[in-house]
Amino acid sequence: MRIIKNWSTHINMPLQAPPSEPMPGHATLRDAVDESLTREGVIGTAVDVVEWNQALERVHAWAKNSESRYVCFSNVHALVTARLDPLFSSALGHADLVVPDGAPVAWMMRRLGHIRQPQMRGADFFWNYCAIAAERGESIFLLGSKPGTLTRLQARLRTAFPRLLIAGAYSPPFRPLTEEEDRAIEGAIIASGAGTVWVSLGCPKQELWMAAHYGAVPAVMLGVGAAFAFKAGTVREAPHWMRAAGLEWLHRLCSEPRRLLRRYFVTNTIFLLLGGRQLLSHFYRRMQLRLR
Repeated sequence: MRIIKNWSTHINMPLQAPPSEPMPGHATLRDAVDESLTREGVIGTAVDVVEWNQALERVHAWAKNSESRYVCFSNVHALVTARLDPLFSSALGHADLVVPDGAPVAWMMRRLGHIRQPQMRGADFFWNYCAIAAERGESIFLLGSKPGTLTRLQARLRTAFPRLLIAGAYSPPFRPLTEEEDRAIEGAIIASGAGTVWVSLGCPKQELWMAAHYGAVPAVMLGVGAAFAFKAGTVREAPHWMRAAGLEWLHRLCSEPRRLLRRYFVTNTIFLLLGGRQLLSHFYRRMQLRLR
């Protein structure tokens, strides 16, 4: 495995860069991944215009064929990080599917003309997909979070979906992995035969990990952030009304102010400035077209 040192500082494990040549069953550039999906640039990152059933069925089709793919659930933090970090931007740019995890991202896409675009929270997508996998006999692999959280998550999954096949689960240590350890994780995932690999390492670690293992892991990798902690019940989710109102960030800020205050202040401010400028430009162009 080729080591890129500056990538490994981001994710604390050996990494390889996104491939420059197409792998079988995978396009190198997102523009060539699937012509049936429209993409909208949101402060510089292409986000797919896609509805729930489309996304769920697309992932299942890839998993059924054991295709090496990866999916990113992007919120304000992810899009601002992509704007500031070329390596992370490249990871999102090579993803097969980038969906609006955050309510502000989905809201902005609707204002840009995609009026039916829903928010797709990674935690909700994970839970909904597990129901589908249980019905269709597809196995899953869980990667990330703390050991106790992972244990509780598996218990809850088996209670909610008795037929769900959990092919494997691994909680990586919070330290840099050796190349041998990383290869062992990769080998365990491959040996499990899982159709999907759910990666809960947090942003930007999980996106960079998936980009680094694209082509080597014959499964669909999905970066779902705090989904494991939410669904295990170790971190409390925002009430439904707050999520519907786009205030999940406020709930998380109140829950973890010391960790999130600076991050939210910086990223939300940048998003408001860049997003506002993009929307003004969009409405100005529409006005100019109407006046012609």
